[in-house]
Amino acid sequence: MIRKALPEEYGLLSSLWLEASIKAHYFVPAEFWESNVDAMRNEYLPAAETLVIEKDGDIAGFISLIGETVAALFISVDKQGAGLGSQLLQHAKDEHENLNLCVYKENGPSVSFYTKHGFTIVEDRVDEHTGRVEILMDWQR
Repeated sequence: MIRKALPEEYGLLSSLWLEASIKAHYFVPAEFWESNVDAMRNEYLPAAETLVIEKDGDIAGFISLIGETVAALFISVDKQGAGLGSQLLQHAKDEHENLNLCVYKENGPSVSFYTKHGFTIVEDRVDEHTGRVEILMDWQR
């Protein structure tokens, strides 16, 4: 089931984000992600349209959109590979004509995931926060 996230769930979503971020972005020191948990919970999630997906009665992941930008798409580490990210992304695609996002170039599995879902690479740029190359990707209906 996909539904709108509740503000009281932001703490759980921030913890899920932290664990999944550290795993997916092994090339960025974990301390970077740890230092951003409060901002995720108190600033980023409240500013976005955030939807959660449940599996077996538990929140298994979420997608956050700011307009047409996919600001976050994270699935719990223990529930990855079950198609939940694809379901969340398809839900967003059903609601929008265009979507864009940034993904770290070193995160090959995510680049492949978005390419599989019809996103194309627009440009490479350097993330000012980490110094790592990120790819701007775009999808159009």
